[in-house]
Amino acid sequence: MQNALNEIKESYKIQRNFYYDFNAESYSSLYPNMHPYPATMLPQIGVGILQELNIKKGKLLDPYVGSGSSVIAALSVGINNVDGFDLNPLAILISKVRSTNISVEELDPLSNKYENYLHAQPKKNLRIPNITNIDYWFSIKVIKDLANIKQYIDSENNINIKDFLLLVFSETVREVSYTRNSEFKLYRIPKEKISTFNPDTNQIFLSKLKRNIEIYKKHYIQILQNKYSVSLKNEAFRNSKKKYNTILTSPPYGDSRTTVAYGQFSTLSNEWLGIESARKIDSILMGGHKIKEISSIDHCLKDSIEKIWNLDKKRALDVASFYNDLGTSIKEVSNATQKNGYAIYIVGNRSVKNTILNTDQFVAEQFCKNSFRHIITYERNISNKSMPLKNSPTNKSGNLSKTMTQEYIVVLQKK
Repeated sequence: MQNALNEIKESYKIQRNFYYDFNAESYSSLYPNMHPYPATMLPQIGVGILQELNIKKGKLLDPYVGSGSSVIAALSVGINNVDGFDLNPLAILISKVRSTNISVEELDPLSNKYENYLHAQPKKNLRIPNITNIDYWFSIKVIKDLANIKQYIDSENNINIKDFLLLVFSETVREVSYTRNSEFKLYRIPKEKISTFNPDTNQIFLSKLKRNIEIYKKHYIQILQNKYSVSLKNEAFRNSKKKYNTILTSPPYGDSRTTVAYGQFSTLSNEWLGIESARKIDSILMGGHKIKEISSIDHCLKDSIEKIWNLDKKRALDVASFYNDLGTSIKEVSNATQKNGYAIYIVGNRSVKNTILNTDQFVAEQFCKNSFRHIITYERNISNKSMPLKNSPTNKSGNLSKTMTQEYIVVLQKK
């Protein structure tokens, strides 16, 4: 094992690859996302690297599936057996809708059916869900309109159509709430804007429904026509007896509480969807289980974490906890990879307290500890990912710096 670690330290190289920049391209260029989600992987990256490595078949795993970009990339190149795992129920819902075959005949009537429902007699005895501080986040009118829409969706018997409608509903929830929609974290709009904020909930839902129907028909139906199997589970990937030929994923950049707030972004949607643990998601995502000391760190980021420790012990423990969880996950993934199978991780190198954390090298090192060899790491410029433009590395007011502008495609192969 030590020889493998020494090898990666001595031979690890990064190659700048302009092809993977995909300048001026976005989700709408290939497979548009049907629901916003933080820091989603551009599907073009997955398609491109799978084609470059000539991977067209076998079983593919994404252990942190997010919005399902790797699933779609796999299906588009002909891989017809894909498994995805994620602890966020909203992520599983997004991925499921994007990878479920629904016929045009089932989709086309949906908007008219909903409009007919609206024009029927007003609904009584609406069930208002148990939303934390619901009056703080929604007006009374919006609450009633959302409850009415949810009642309509709950009456749908076709589970695939129901999920399609729930995805539209989730995005509507976020847009008609008092949240600052430009933020991933759960912040309320300024008090002075609330008095003039009067969204038409039903029309917003209808508009998004029509949009998603067109997106699905134009971009997704074609790749979902062939026989395939996609299994998506709302749980962590653990101790799989199943073996995979390919791992394609983009793990979180850091713990959800301090980096990309997946849980906060999804909280209101998940609560309206009936998820009881909606407020606890950030605490169970990667880095949510805190370690209490850093003395036992034995990986390539030890010096960087110690540097952060000297400035802020709490932040150092946050960082160390995340990489501890990521390393454990990589070991699980390694055990589930067939011999000669590929692991492809698309990562970003975040900065904490003005200290760069080379996640790409960490990923390569951890896989090499588990019988992989490093093939190549490509560097690409980020021009098309939903990320905050600036953050506060010192947590001091007004002391901002730019967030990451590069991503790294780390490719390894099991020996």
